[in-house]
This record gives sequence, structure tokens and C-alpha cells, in this order.
Amino acid sequence: MLVTVGCSQFDDSSTGRNEETKKTSNHIATREQEVEELSLLSPERFLNIAHRGASGYAPEHTIPAYELGEELAGDYIEIDLQMTKDGELIAMHDSDLSHTTDVSGDVQELNLNEIRVLDVGSWFNEIYPDLANPVFSGAKVPTLDEIFTYFGKESNYYIETKTPNKYPGMEEALLQLLRKHDLLNTSLREGIVIIQSFHKESLLKIQQLDSSIPLIQLFNFKGKAKLSDAQIAEIKEYAVGIGPNFKSLTPKFVKKIRDADLLIHPYTVNEGKDMERLVEWGVTGMFTNYPDVLEKVLRERRVAE
Repeated sequence: MLVTVGCSQFDDSSTGRNEETKKTSNHIATREQEVEELSLLSPERFLNIAHRGASGYAPEHTIPAYELGEELAGDYIEIDLQMTKDGELIAMHDSDLSHTTDVSGDVQELNLNEIRVLDVGSWFNEIYPDLANPVFSGAKVPTLDEIFTYFGKESNYYIETKTPNKYPGMEEALLQLLRKHDLLNTSLREGIVIIQSFHKESLLKIQQLDSSIPLIQLFNFKGKAKLSDAQIAEIKEYAVGIGPNFKSLTPKFVKKIRDADLLIHPYTVNEGKDMERLVEWGVTGMFTNYPDVLEKVLRERRVAE
């Protein structure tokens, strides 16, 4: 219906829609503010974890991937740790260098100065020409020290000790760097650093070195995820949650973990429909190569609340 006011006309149904849109926007903003005020370890705060950075859009474990992960609403920079021959911690998923470089060999066989010259970005431009960026060409392997220096205390870090049995002293070196950059300061927000591993022994060692750090026990279940009550009780002695492969999950298992007051952060979820299903089941966060897609799913849920 058109309503005439003086010489002007406006559609009052359009005004109603605008008011409704404004209310919805205000509701979303309020809800997002409430979420931001929650602890990162609260089960009520869903964690968007940028897997190896925004690795769907940039070469994994590079500074550009980490930057993009934060720009696309990721709550955490996820870092896989390897250790060089001379004891330096670097960000790289596979110990096999051929995964992201044109060099064969193992990380532990080379010193840091030999790894620094490797190009870990050009492969991405070749495989994904639609996403290619000149910045990626010649990208270097970052050390953990460099990552902490670059991103500082404003970022959150979700760190995995990879094959720690290959790297004696990895846990001590990790904590030394965390302390160097004051990231274990108890005055900082809770959960600024989370450490995960498939290796229980590595997590227990970290707990022994500093019991204040929240730990996540990773699992790669074959078939459907299953943990006994006794296993869950054991995990709760050292960890705040678990990180299972998402395809192994069932609603019943997720409920069992949540009922045990454990967080559950499945990996690696890249399709919107899978994200929606897992959020509905009650997971408390997830790893994704596409943090913007997950943010869209979460935002749509906030609208519906």
C-alpha cells in the first residue's frame, strides 16, 4: 500500500521490512557480542579453527594462510609442529618435505637454514590457478618463533605436536617459546593457546611441564567413534576435550562427550551441510579449510535464534 505524505510517497510495507531487518541485525550483533565475551573454552562458544590457516584459499602453514584465516573469521591459527635437525620448531604438516616443496627428504634431516630456502607456496598456484596469487610464490616455512612474533598476543593458537616421538625435546622447546612470547601469562584470555596431539604421552608431558595449558586428545577412529566410560574418565584427567575425525561421529557419541563436560572439535569439515549437521549435533567447534563458510553457517543460526 502506498501512503501519501505531502508531496512524497513511500511504501509502508517496505518500511516494515526495513524495521524487521534492523531488528534482526541488532539481534545478531547482540548475540555475537555475547559470544565474544565468553571464554574460548566455554562449551557455549563455538570455535572456528582455521585448519593450517585458511588452507582452502592459500598454501597451508604460511603467513598468508594464517592472515587469511583470521580475516575470514577464524578464531584460531592452527599450527602443526615439526622440528629441524638443529632443534628449531617450524610449522609444517608432513615431515616429508615433498608434500609442499619440490625437495624430497625429512624435516629432521635438514637444519633450519636449509629449510628456509625452500618454496612452500608455488605448488598452490600450480594446482589451484583460479586462486593463484603472486604473493604465494616463494613463500617460506615459518618458524614458531616467527609466527608468535608476527601475530603476537592478539591471536589465538591451536598447536599440534606432530610425531613427538621423532623429536626429543619438542615439548620443552614449545613451552620455552610460549614463555618467551609471554603467551602463558595467566592475565591473558583463557584459551589463547590450546595444545593437541594424537600422542597421549606428549600431552601428559606438557601437563607435567605446565598444568595450566588446555589440552585436546586427537583421535582418528576407524569406523564409528567409540570411547568407553573408563576411557573418557582417563581423558578428563589431562584434557579439556577431544578432536576426532568428523566422519566417525554420530549424534549419540557427541552427546556422550558433551555429557562428560568435554569439548569436541572434529576435523576437517569443509562442506556447509556437514558443518550444519555437526553444529546441530552439539559439537563445540571444528577445524575447516574454509573458515568463511563455517562463519556463514554460524551466522545463519544466530539469525534463526
